Amino acid sequence: MPLWDGRFQEGPDALVLRLSESISYDRRLYPFDIQGSMAHAKMLARQGIIPPEDGEKILQGLAQVREELDRGEFVFHTEMEDIHMNVESRLTQLIGAAGARLHTGRSRNDQIATDERLYLRHVDDQLQGEIRGFQKALHALALQNRDALMPGFTHLQHAQPILFAHHLLAYVEMLERDRERLADTRHRINRLPLGAGALAGSTLPLDREFVARELGFEAVLQNSMDAVADRDVSLEFLADLSILAMHLSRLAEDIILWFSQEFAFVEIGDAFTTGSSLMPQKKNPDMAELTRGKTGRVYGALMGLLTTMKGLPLTYNRDLQEDKEGLFDAVDTVSLVLRTLTAMMATVKLRRERMEQAASDPALMATDLAEALVRQGVPFREAHHQVGRFVASCQNRGITLAQADLALMRESIPTATEEFLSLFDPRHSTQARNLLGGTAPAQVEAQLQRWQQTLSQE
Repeated sequence: MPLWDGRFQEGPDALVLRLSESISYDRRLYPFDIQGSMAHAKMLARQGIIPPEDGEKILQGLAQVREELDRGEFVFHTEMEDIHMNVESRLTQLIGAAGARLHTGRSRNDQIATDERLYLRHVDDQLQGEIRGFQKALHALALQNRDALMPGFTHLQHAQPILFAHHLLAYVEMLERDRERLADTRHRINRLPLGAGALAGSTLPLDREFVARELGFEAVLQNSMDAVADRDVSLEFLADLSILAMHLSRLAEDIILWFSQEFAFVEIGDAFTTGSSLMPQKKNPDMAELTRGKTGRVYGALMGLLTTMKGLPLTYNRDLQEDKEGLFDAVDTVSLVLRTLTAMMATVKLRRERMEQAASDPALMATDLAEALVRQGVPFREAHHQVGRFVASCQNRGITLAQADLALMRESIPTATEEFLSLFDPRHSTQARNLLGGTAPAQVEAQLQRWQQTLSQE
């Protein structure tokens, strides 16, 4: 029978047990459940709410339960519903009546809220570390190919020449903001709900600040109803993961395009590609495609919890049991994707000649022509119009911009000089963009060195 069966005359129907149990997935919270219970037991004994000797028995018993769980020897019981009741039941088996004192002054409502915050704090730190690892992998690839040219794109059209390293460092910057979001969220996670009870606190002289110190929380939640009723930190964490997954998905899409025969910019190691069950020649970038596809699962976890929360009155409602499975899945998914992409990037090889050839189309330097006119004093809109006429003129003649002579150029750009004819070099084009944040080799090198210093510190 459940530990709450005192006022009931018969046990729950078997279907009720199936619908209401959470032990099949919340068992992964056991390290945090025991951690919180140990701090709570210390506080109860310290405050004289339970005898000191019972406090010691509880701590020793919880340590034994933890060992059984760590070794995989713990027997879970569905009728006990969740991790809290399974642990407490086993504790009482081990130490007798003293185990029944553990739940003094707390409810499963504030207990699960505490467990989840301890879990979120742990995986927040883990994911921050995994983001750092991926940043290092991207930085290493950029460093190895610091002078490689490629076309930059807008609207998936060749736009301007850039350095490949500049493109990769864009994702390093995005990932840094992802890491910062998780670090910022951690401060709001790291506040203690325990002591809120079911919703109204307790008549017992609990010392919530002591428990907070024991568990390493920065603060105590100040309103007992808020402490048990909200899951905004889980929502914020899922929002952080969703933005991170979106960035990973965009990089995955770039890799898929670069790996295609049409682009043929990169090769990926065999260990991170797959073949076709029908076509022997195929080598597919499935890990990048799965990264892109699994992003939907992470978004789904966020939307699922938002939908669960939107109509709940204060305080606790059983609907909140649905806050875990999507959260766990999102954490597992993002963590696996990060670790896989980190390993995959170490196998990526550039087809540099192909990339530089694509970046060498003179049309990609059309903006350089317009800006040369601006330096002459021509208003940009007029310069844009003149260069546009020149591009159309070359296209009508079936020649590239670089194949036009000065006389033909001057038909569209009257003030063109011999210098204009030398602007169709992609390396010259990138070197000319020597301003903070630009793709000039000097600027990219400075960013590579800045990131080298940052990443080497962790």
